[in-house]
Amino acid sequence: MTTVPDFKSLDGRVVLITGGAGHIGKAISKAFLAAGCSVMAADVNEPEPAPSRDPDQFRHALVDLSDSKAAAGLIDTTVDQFGSLDIVVTAASWMGTDTTPGWNAPFIEQDADLWPEVFQVGVTSIFSLIKQAAPHLAASGSGSVVLLSSIYGFCAPQPAMYADTGINNIAGYAASKGAVSQLARWLSTNLAPEVRVNAISPGGVFRDQDPLFVERYTGRTPLARMATEDDIVGPVLFLASDLSRYVTGHDLIVDGGFSAW
Repeated sequence: MTTVPDFKSLDGRVVLITGGAGHIGKAISKAFLAAGCSVMAADVNEPEPAPSRDPDQFRHALVDLSDSKAAAGLIDTTVDQFGSLDIVVTAASWMGTDTTPGWNAPFIEQDADLWPEVFQVGVTSIFSLIKQAAPHLAASGSGSVVLLSSIYGFCAPQPAMYADTGINNIAGYAASKGAVSQLARWLSTNLAPEVRVNAISPGGVFRDQDPLFVERYTGRTPLARMATEDDIVGPVLFLASDLSRYVTGHDLIVDGGFSAW
């Protein structure tokens, strides 16, 4: 008789989430907790306490992923706290701010001196983290890694969509996300068959952007809206759970059809 896997396969598993204080990271943390997992949420900022059936299911770690040793140290922190590690989700990125010089700026004003830190936080720290996590993930018997990438890791921006909005598409971010998607593929073959590694490439997430940008973006998206954090949760849980037990090396596009044209 065929056994149909479901999200209940996550019950009792231990999850490490980087970027756990961010919008997507918080939504993912709450979903894993609701699925019965124990969660270590790591971020340079302190995550908000997440609702849980058992307070001992949720812990947070303050860590600066610009330090590779600190990133790798998250594995020992998680295993010391929960006794094992089954799943790693990397939702952290170096995003700068609207006032960071050379970041949210037109192409000609973007500063390449920011790129080393962008790649350190968004790419190199993942490599350090997974290298340290690999033995624990392999030993779990259900090891899964989900890397958060972006549609701008594989498709180019449309400059006209950003015109007169104060929003800029940032080359360093796009290049780092392209690297994340490729790192997922690379890790998937090197950690197989014990550990599965996949990426998720979300489209634009609505965060009260300029209405003109939102109108243009939704106008070229088949599902006629931007994403919400909750739209990312299901795909992450799918790739982490036994529902995707024969999926590895895949970049799951979650963009409402934006890149399908």
